[in-house]
Amino acid sequence: MLPDMKRTTVELSDDLDARVRHEAERRGMTVSAWTREAIEAHLSDQGRRRCLTIGAGQSGEDAVAARIHDMLGREWSDRSQKAP
Repeated sequence: MLPDMKRTTVELSDDLDARVRHEAERRGMTVSAWTREAIEAHLSDQGRRRCLTIGAGQSGEDAVAARIHDMLGREWSDRSQKAP
């Protein structure tokens, strides 16, 4: 064990364990080293959680909120014309 390290036990499903072991082997690392690296990468944003949905609704169009009724009206009109 490396100096100043704490031993931690985690329970993984068989599938996740196999994936971790495969990735560690692929990188030529021990499972412990790969796990430390993965945890460090996950926590690297100074312990702050990132909101993964930021920007998810960006359309690239200006003034969408002001034009939403027109946009939705066109969408529904297009769909109703395609309906059998």
